[in-house]
Amino acid sequence: PIVDLARDRVAGVEALLRWHPPQRGLVPTALFIGIAEDFGLIGEIGHFVMRRACADALAWPLVGGEPLFVSVNVSVRQLRQPGLTAEVAAVLRDTGLPATRLHVELTESALLDDQPLALNTLADLRQSGIRIWLDDFGTGFSGLSHLRRVPVDGVKIDRSFVQDIVTDLNDAAIVQTIIGMARNLGLSVIAEGVETPAQRHALQHLDCQVFQGFLFG
Repeated sequence: PIVDLARDRVAGVEALLRWHPPQRGLVPTALFIGIAEDFGLIGEIGHFVMRRACADALAWPLVGGEPLFVSVNVSVRQLRQPGLTAEVAAVLRDTGLPATRLHVELTESALLDDQPLALNTLADLRQSGIRIWLDDFGTGFSGLSHLRRVPVDGVKIDRSFVQDIVTDLNDAAIVQTIIGMARNLGLSVIAEGVETPAQRHALQHLDCQVFQGFLFG
């Protein structure tokens, strides 16, 4: 769940993929996603996740009188495949989910080589009403330049900065800087990996009101 404390409600959820074969037990996501990318299967997996998430979201009840959004991660390989925009449009058409209820997340690594195809795809998705988020923000190589070039709606502060925000002044300063920069650029901010009330209070003190983490679900 993605919780908006300023409005005292769950605003949406992020789709998380898990693989739990009976003969092996839980396979770490980073392991099987990496293999899927190496063997060219990430497109099929990504399509399955997008369709399932959108179909599920359409069945969810209203929260506080408002519909929830669903956030889906898109890999760098998906982003560089021609036809992604049409594929997402077909999923929304087939499931009936409004584009405004779909958020797409991508990491900064997806933009490192600045491929025109990737940038054009993001622009097309955003123009259709889908919101675009930069995930794990602050851990990439050139986050500031990405915010200049890429059409995004918000950033997600990486959990590595949130983890020690109460005890590490440097992490607190970095988080405060990210929040201030995003606000000045008109972007939304989500803090990831919030696990304790102390972390939540520290983030609220820095004017962050939207959270994800085990503290909430």
